[in-house]
Amino acid sequence: MDPCVNDESKIVKRTLHAGTRAVPFRDGTRIRFHYQTRKLDGTVLDDSREQGKPMELVLGKKFKLEVWEVCVQKMALNEVASFRCDKSLVQQYPFVAKTIRDALKPSDQRKHCCGMTIQNEGIGYGDLDEIFNCPQDLEFVLEVIGVEDPDEYQKESWQLSDEEKLGQVGQLREKGNGCYAAKDLAGAMEAYSYAAGLIEQLMLKEKPHDTEWNELAALKVPLLLNYSQCKLLERDFYAVIEHCSEVLDKYERDSVKALFRRAKAHVGAWNPDRAREDFERAAALDPTLGPAVAKELRQLQELVRLKDVEDKLKYQKMF
Repeated sequence: MDPCVNDESKIVKRTLHAGTRAVPFRDGTRIRFHYQTRKLDGTVLDDSREQGKPMELVLGKKFKLEVWEVCVQKMALNEVASFRCDKSLVQQYPFVAKTIRDALKPSDQRKHCCGMTIQNEGIGYGDLDEIFNCPQDLEFVLEVIGVEDPDEYQKESWQLSDEEKLGQVGQLREKGNGCYAAKDLAGAMEAYSYAAGLIEQLMLKEKPHDTEWNELAALKVPLLLNYSQCKLLERDFYAVIEHCSEVLDKYERDSVKALFRRAKAHVGAWNPDRAREDFERAAALDPTLGPAVAKELRQLQELVRLKDVEDKLKYQKMF
């Protein structure tokens, strides 16, 4: 943290309402608070209550507006206090405020703001452009409404260490299996998807097909296959094709489960030739699937026959 942020002469606190209890703060503590940002003439720039969502930050994670971390650590739970902060400490406020305001807009109305855009067009909000171009002291009125120790809440993925991510993968897979057994497909898919996402984050740090990358891929494949099975039961055939193809194209070219499930999805999406190809390849890789594949192919052949009959009848009605 910038040493000047801890300069007491640059932050003037005034308690407006006493808190209910003092709380210990340490790295990883999650703090929820409402804020109102004012210029010194009383003009309100932002108010989280009007926006309908309190602010949340995790100590020690290098939040872009460091002065907020300093201010909230000077407070008790449920305390309301104002902090007059020197202009040198709030230079990042226009960018933080823009991010928050933009997040409240529909995605198609958000505008990326790079350095060149700022130079040529400004931040995109007149009041924020003003304090960006003419730096000035700001006052923050803060109310701490929640404080949680690191072990009291489920961390977001960006807060987890690599070891913690790996540990969660196993737990999430077990949770997904339990949900699947209970026929809770939504719960199962949520667990499998989140676990696969954690593995993907870890894989980005490794060189493809190195030992560590392969070990992570071996963990990801079952999650993708389990997720695909859930989607197959939901008859979301294109999602099944997408995830099984990911397995076959990126991780395990001869995955029999991926081939068999993709084949069934191709039937559902009515790609009979591709379905037949996947079924036959699965049987060639695993001869024990012969009877099951033969049954699927007979059913597929019957579906093709019925489709041909249906098409002929439609054609005859046209003339």
